[in-house]
Amino acid sequence: MKFHWALLMLAITLSGCQSRQGNKTASIEFTKVPPAEQGGQDKVDIISGRVHGARPGQQVVIYARSGPWWVQPYYDRPFVQIQPDSTWSTATHMGFEYAALLVDPGYHPPPTMDIAPTPGGAVIAVAIVKGTGPPAFAPTKSLTFSGYDWSVRTIASDRGGTNNLYDPDNAWTDNAGALHMRITNRDGRWHCAQLALNRSLGYGTYALVVRDISHLEPAAVLSMYTFDEWHGDQYYREMDVEISRWGDASNQNNAQYGIQPFYIPGNVSPFLAPTGTLTHSMRWESGRATFQTTRAHSTKPIAEHMFTAGVPSPGQEKVKLEFYVVASDKNPLKQGGEVVIDTFQYFP
Repeated sequence: MKFHWALLMLAITLSGCQSRQGNKTASIEFTKVPPAEQGGQDKVDIISGRVHGARPGQQVVIYARSGPWWVQPYYDRPFVQIQPDSTWSTATHMGFEYAALLVDPGYHPPPTMDIAPTPGGAVIAVAIVKGTGPPAFAPTKSLTFSGYDWSVRTIASDRGGTNNLYDPDNAWTDNAGALHMRITNRDGRWHCAQLALNRSLGYGTYALVVRDISHLEPAAVLSMYTFDEWHGDQYYREMDVEISRWGDASNQNNAQYGIQPFYIPGNVSPFLAPTGTLTHSMRWESGRATFQTTRAHSTKPIAEHMFTAGVPSPGQEKVKLEFYVVASDKNPLKQGGEVVIDTFQYFP
């Protein structure tokens, strides 16, 4: 009896070894790769490939990297069936790189990821490839503000948990040199504004003088932040000053300082920005980012906060100014709006 029990246990052990070995030998490859292009909601292409050693029930999940890694083609339709001949194919939005994952049943793909996916757990195999051809960025409109050259965004993005459209006509400077940014409604859809500085500045002080924002609706967001499209390993070197009630009129605070990832305790510092013209600044140094808000022509802080953990080092980050909409069931945007920024300044 003991002999038969030993044989049974040996068979189970060998079976488990073979199953794990099957996981290790499974692989996924590409047979058709779209171009390397900046992502957006308006353009898709076909990506295809083949799986080797897949087991019944396993499927393919595709990610495209444009800034973060975005699941394709949509977050509510992430799974691609493997055909009887082991091939797979699906539509995808554009990216600079593409990742194909072979996954077990029950895998729940996150809508976005900051770093490239890797095998482990329900992710059996991963293949990553650069898009074909030289990287192509979406067309932009040029604008000069505060002595710096900026690029005005023209394509959609998912910032704020909703698909925001961007109209280059929603950002302009007046005769006094002040920057105007607005959110407008056209054909039933909101169109926002975003500017990106054309060069990296690195360590130093960044300051933005903003006129009164007390008129903003709860779902509108004005943001000054750093962002590095190429380095998810440091959470895109994103550090933010954001003016918003985040879609909730009952929110007592209407502004916050933050570094990414925002979900780590201590990485967000909310505060109440009063009426009137305010100066928001960030002093970025090695291992430290110090934020401060003052009234115009004053050095007395209304709010301030220093981050000393998780502060990124310089890379290819650029400053972005953005006026956009967040998804809100409580207080959805109704009127749009406009903000005026008097100056942007940088001091090494």
